[in-house]
Amino acid sequence: MRHPEHALLIQRVLAIPPKRFDKRIVTFLTPPEIDAIVAAPDQSRWEGRRDRAMMLLAIQTGLRVSELTGLNCADVTLGTGANVRCEGKGRKQRAVPLTTPVEGLLRSWLAERAGQPHEPLFPTRTGRRLSRDAVALRVSTHAATAARTCPSLSGKKIHPHVFRHSCAMTLLQAGVDTSVIALWLGHAGVRSTDAYVHADITIKEKALALTTPASANPGRYHPTDKILAFLESL
Repeated sequence: MRHPEHALLIQRVLAIPPKRFDKRIVTFLTPPEIDAIVAAPDQSRWEGRRDRAMMLLAIQTGLRVSELTGLNCADVTLGTGANVRCEGKGRKQRAVPLTTPVEGLLRSWLAERAGQPHEPLFPTRTGRRLSRDAVALRVSTHAATAARTCPSLSGKKIHPHVFRHSCAMTLLQAGVDTSVIALWLGHAGVRSTDAYVHADITIKEKALALTTPASANPGRYHPTDKILAFLESL
């Protein structure tokens, strides 16, 4: 709008297609892998109980690591309509419901935490907020521990965002519509959930089961004498 004399040039620049890049299939955890990671923290230690509550909350709600570390004690609502409130990208606030097991675990953690409403839900030993790197380190440490009892974790690079992918895949495999998943995760649009549809092999297996299997007989094709005679006459 400031330089209408360059409108043609600007239009040509905007018409340049974006650079192509490889799109990898998202990494997510299966139910046995989730159970193994959640059981990895040492429950006899304060940090272990904190990490277990934090990871289970991340897996069930699909919060971003920034949203997870930004939670305060007052952001958790227990009882009827239990939920957790967070502030996502663009300062958009949303509330995510909690399952009964997660609510019970958070109830126990809040009682042990005994923090003020404005204080972080998952603090360090000194009461400060956990950093993104600290959360990533805790997750990778517990993943390495869980890999001893769950070998399938050995070939996966586990980081906090994998918990978000796992939440989305759990909802998708349960039959939840992609528009609801987008709202659940705080995505700007439904297209952001396409990656989870591509990663879910069970959807493709169900589609394959609906098709009629090919009835071609194995082996090399041998034409009849009549067909050979016809081809020679051409």
